[in-house]
Amino acid sequence: MTSSHASAPAAASAAPASLSPEQRQSVLRTLRSPRLLKVEVLGGLVVALALIPEAIAFSVIAGVDPRVGLFASFTMAVSIAILGGRPAMISAATGAVALVIAPLMASHGLDYLIAAVLLAGVLQVLLAVLGVAKLMRYIPRQVMVGFVNALAILVFLAQVPELLGVPWLVYPLTALALVIVFGLPRLTTAVPAPLVAIVVLTLITVLASVTVPTVGDKGELPSTLPGFFIPDVPLTFETLQLLFPFALAMAFVGLLESLMTAKLVDDITDTRSSKTREAWGQGAANIITAFFGGMGGCAMIGQTMINVKASGARTRISTFLAGVFLLLLVVLLGDLVALIPMAALVAVMIFVCWATFDWHSIRPSTLRGMPLSETAVMLVTVVATVTTHNLAIGVGAGVLCAVLLFARRVAHVVQVRRTLSEDSTLASYAVTGQLFFASSNDLYAQFDYAADPARVVIDLSAAHVWDASTVAALDAVIEKYEKHGASVEVVGLNAESETRLQRMRDVLPGAGH
Repeated sequence: MTSSHASAPAAASAAPASLSPEQRQSVLRTLRSPRLLKVEVLGGLVVALALIPEAIAFSVIAGVDPRVGLFASFTMAVSIAILGGRPAMISAATGAVALVIAPLMASHGLDYLIAAVLLAGVLQVLLAVLGVAKLMRYIPRQVMVGFVNALAILVFLAQVPELLGVPWLVYPLTALALVIVFGLPRLTTAVPAPLVAIVVLTLITVLASVTVPTVGDKGELPSTLPGFFIPDVPLTFETLQLLFPFALAMAFVGLLESLMTAKLVDDITDTRSSKTREAWGQGAANIITAFFGGMGGCAMIGQTMINVKASGARTRISTFLAGVFLLLLVVLLGDLVALIPMAALVAVMIFVCWATFDWHSIRPSTLRGMPLSETAVMLVTVVATVTTHNLAIGVGAGVLCAVLLFARRVAHVVQVRRTLSEDSTLASYAVTGQLFFASSNDLYAQFDYAADPARVVIDLSAAHVWDASTVAALDAVIEKYEKHGASVEVVGLNAESETRLQRMRDVLPGAGH
């Protein structure tokens, strides 16, 4: 037990050596500035307080002891602060991961769950090495907007149960906390408004002996430090078959949420981050978490927004301290933390939802000026994510919708223009646009086979051949003309299109005309 606790400071001291010169300078500059360091410290404290009920709630979803979620949040936050590619982003136990691994926990128990977390971490490292982070460039902006809006809605919906079937005093307390978190920043930003709201409401409920739901009602807080844990599962192919689907789903969901959250923080802070490092950092953090008996996790957009937007933190210090404060609070000050009213934390999370949601995306002026297809992509992402509570499905649906609408739009850009020579012995067709499966399928019907003379020229100098569908369509056109006794010459192909045309004609069945 003692050795695991001692490893945290050692990791902290080793952190600067693993940072880039720019990041190291940012950390050192913050450590030398009391003003900047205060922001990081208070940001980490607020995040830690908000993490406690969340980790307990996610533990309930996964079907594990609250300590499993709390220890996971500690190890994830501390590990990613050192290994991750996005400073100030918070990683911990998350609902998305809990939903994925809950069935495995219910059917096979904790050891198999931890083994799945360990395998998921290994898969994330492998995916990072294979360049999965580069796939982020293929996610359209409207999918990103839908992702952010859906997360804001999901975080808000997660707070609703805390406001149902509760003593009536919860409502004025929540209203007071909302006034503080929304109003205090207009007066001063010296202290994070969420922290003030938590302290004020806790003092009110304790001094007035008010009985309202508290953090302690969520579950028992741990009183000991996490210890080294090795899952007791048979090392067989059957075990791998059982664990792999859960581990793969966790790896993809965790990477998707983490990389998209990192991109969001990039936009908010006007800084760049290493998505590849973030990907393998998440994997390494999950591996470390598994060896300490944690349920694994990924980036948390709610707590990240508390850290970056509400608190103004910008470095790895706040992320590291969030994990350290979390452990100290639940182990050393558990009795005090248990007194925090849930109303305060609900208000903080509602503020996070408000700050996270992209209100500009639903303004009437934006909707009027935005193409209908772009709005549709955002709505599909939001609806799919909120309906399934699965970010991977939501983003996948949004990307698929964007691809289909883009293909439909591009397909209509292709034009075919026919000209006839003065002596009517030659028909020329000028094809303009990008030729791929969506546009080339209509190509066959754009020619006047029966009325054209014996010589036909198809000019593709203003077009580009992208796939086998186009090659097949061109061959069908040529074959149709040959049946009418006409000869066809295809001209104007650029080098890439010519190479693709010749290569595919050699392998496509019935091709080669």
